Amino acid sequence: MTTSNETKEKKPLSLSRPGRLELKKTVETGQVRQSFSHGRSKTVQVEVKRSRTFERGESGRMAEVVRGPEGSLDLASEGHTEESISTARGLSDQERQSRLRALEVSKVEDARREVEEHERLEREAEEAELQAKELAERQAEEEKRRADEEDGTNSAATAAGEGAAAALEPDGAAPQQEPGQPAKSKAPVVSKPKPAPDLSPAQKAAALLEDELGGRVKQQRKVQQPKATPTRHEADKRRSGKLTISQALDDSGGRQHSLASVKRRREKQLRAMRDAQSHQPPKKVVREVIVPETITVQELANRMAVRSVDVVKSLMKMGVMATGGQIVDADTAELIVEEFGHNIKRVSAADIEVGLTGPEDDEGSLEPRPPVVTIMGHVDHGKTSLLDALRETDVVAGEAGGITQHIGAYQVRIASGDKITFIDTPGHAAFTEMRSRGADVTDIVILVVAGDDGIKEQTVEAINHAKAAKAPIIVAINKMDRPEANADRVRQELLQHELVVEEMGGDILAVEVSAKEKTGLDKLEETILLQSEVLELSANPDRPGEGVVVEAKLDRGRGSVATVLIQRGTLRVGDIFVSGAEWGRVRAMANERGEVLEEASPAMPVEVLGLNGTPLAGDDFVVVDTEARARDVADFRKRTRHEKAIAASSRGTLEQMLQSIKDGVAKELPVVIKSDVQGSVEAIAASLEKMGNEEVKARILHTGVGGINESDVTLARATGAFIIAFNVRANPQARDMARRDNVEIRYYSIIYDVVDDVKAALSGMLSPTQREEFLGYAEIREVFNITKVGKVAGCMITEGNVRRGAKVRLLRDNVVIHDGTLKTLRRFKEEVKEAREGYECGMAFENYSDIQVGDQIECYTIEEIAREL
Repeated sequence: MTTSNETKEKKPLSLSRPGRLELKKTVETGQVRQSFSHGRSKTVQVEVKRSRTFERGESGRMAEVVRGPEGSLDLASEGHTEESISTARGLSDQERQSRLRALEVSKVEDARREVEEHERLEREAEEAELQAKELAERQAEEEKRRADEEDGTNSAATAAGEGAAAALEPDGAAPQQEPGQPAKSKAPVVSKPKPAPDLSPAQKAAALLEDELGGRVKQQRKVQQPKATPTRHEADKRRSGKLTISQALDDSGGRQHSLASVKRRREKQLRAMRDAQSHQPPKKVVREVIVPETITVQELANRMAVRSVDVVKSLMKMGVMATGGQIVDADTAELIVEEFGHNIKRVSAADIEVGLTGPEDDEGSLEPRPPVVTIMGHVDHGKTSLLDALRETDVVAGEAGGITQHIGAYQVRIASGDKITFIDTPGHAAFTEMRSRGADVTDIVILVVAGDDGIKEQTVEAINHAKAAKAPIIVAINKMDRPEANADRVRQELLQHELVVEEMGGDILAVEVSAKEKTGLDKLEETILLQSEVLELSANPDRPGEGVVVEAKLDRGRGSVATVLIQRGTLRVGDIFVSGAEWGRVRAMANERGEVLEEASPAMPVEVLGLNGTPLAGDDFVVVDTEARARDVADFRKRTRHEKAIAASSRGTLEQMLQSIKDGVAKELPVVIKSDVQGSVEAIAASLEKMGNEEVKARILHTGVGGINESDVTLARATGAFIIAFNVRANPQARDMARRDNVEIRYYSIIYDVVDDVKAALSGMLSPTQREEFLGYAEIREVFNITKVGKVAGCMITEGNVRRGAKVRLLRDNVVIHDGTLKTLRRFKEEVKEAREGYECGMAFENYSDIQVGDQIECYTIEEIAREL
């Protein structure tokens, strides 16, 4: 409805020209006056929709009945003639023709759409037929395979079920089609009628559409007729359309079982078989369990394929309380594995080093090599001077204090063309480890003994190292140019150490030489070559290089440099190697004269560059194939050393704790050691460790090769240690930090000074020795009780003297009843410092007043004496 202000009636739409078709609305309008309470009224406009009516036309199709302005009917359908349409609507001929053409076009479009829909239905029917055929074939194959797999009982049960199903089928059922036969389509086939040639296009399309609709009606009526019993071919097809109750209850269609039902039946049979065999015990699976040196309980359970709870129970039975994440050793793991009935295979992390050095060489591949000779002896007996005379060089000028601070390795070519490799070892007592390494890598040991000095401590130590290495000894009696030199005395002293020279009927060669005058050197070289021929020294050069690190240092600009003595094989530039806990690639090699080499043969000492760290002196040097192998071996060795260091420190801490509980806390002198070479570090550390006792000792916090850096100063500051710098210096940053933090850095170039200073520091930390010194005796003759003072003893000095402030003991019947300090000493009311024998005096004690007549007083003092290591 509209409001009252819209009183003007809306006109229907019309064309601009008269006589054209007007668009009439299906809504009729009018005005209605509404009355309300209190005399109010309102005029409103009402719109009324007229209903649309449809009637069937002559062609049988429905058409809308239109009421004209005069109330006449207008049938807009194809069943009316052109004259009736024109008369009802009052159209002109041109308009009527255009309307007819539009109506024919719409009918043709409708017919085309119907034909396309029909074709689509046919295609869907064909696809459904193919799918049904494929499904039937698959079900037939599945049934055949299942029938072959089933046993006789299942086959009989299946046959009985099929017979019962066939008996329940209704009478008159058509025989079912075999699974292999192709299924026929249910889709109706509609034949396209041929329209009469004298009809117009619109009439042809209408007739075609009428025939199609008539066929659909017939097909629908045919479907609604009572359905006969389905054949086997029809039963095999998938049901289409809605499922009724009768169809669901009708089991006579012979449908194949679905794949899901077949799978459920097979699983049910397998469960029945397992239940039948459940009473039989499962077969025990014996596994080979690989057990390393340490393994967690959870990992051990996983390798045995058992629950960790069972392993924990077994450990509890053995008395070991452990959890799943706790680590057990290989022996305990072996007991657990054997208890569970498995086989154990114990492996070790050290297996990574198996085969690292390679197989032994064949006799046919060996070639002669130069001998390796180590010069050993006491300090200042002329070892380096003798080597200089052989090398015709001057190395002594470069040695601090005239002694060798580290091992030197040189190769000398003598006049005959033969080569001899010499290793010079220090003679100081601190370099025991260096002499031991020199004896281990040597073929021949030359024992240098001064003719004017004889056998000394380091000489005896060198003899013991040579005997332990089972190396032949050649005695070089040096300094024979001195008047006091006596070679016979040296030969006699060697007898005390079971060294019998040839002059006395033994097998030890002795040569008298003079390094200063260069006498006897030819005979010494001949003796060395003779001994090497007896030993038949040989090595295989055609294999990867192997050797030992004689010395290692950290050089500025070149990095870590190791002096390596090649023992067998050939070392070349570019080889990947492992040296102790370090690895690397050979970047460059040089001999003792600084000449660059491309390869190094057996018995040749070379300096090797390319290490990623500084190895320890005495470590092996082995060439490997790949970097991965080298890295793994180095990591294993580094981890092993770290674990040993932790274990040693923990044991030391426990021992220190027990010792402190028993004897008191021991004093420690923390030290940080930095040196130029690894051998000097070892020598200084060994000397300091041997220097302590139960009360004081040196605690080495850190050792390293190279200059002093900021981290060393930080460590020393945190622990209160001082830094020993042997032949190295601190960088500017470390010096400034040490000056700011009051960290003491002591620079040394001779090992004597290091040992003496540390020994003095440790001696200063020792508690002084206390010694008691007797002064005299006094006898109490009278006891006086003085107000505000207490009891005072009137005494007579019977022996020695008495001093004020000295220690006193009160004796009663020769039994000590008090030990304290003398508070006052008086004579005639005057305080005196000393009272001598035969004099009378008055004495009082500190915090003690139980004195009697006849008691004796013993006076003494305590003297402290400094101790030394």
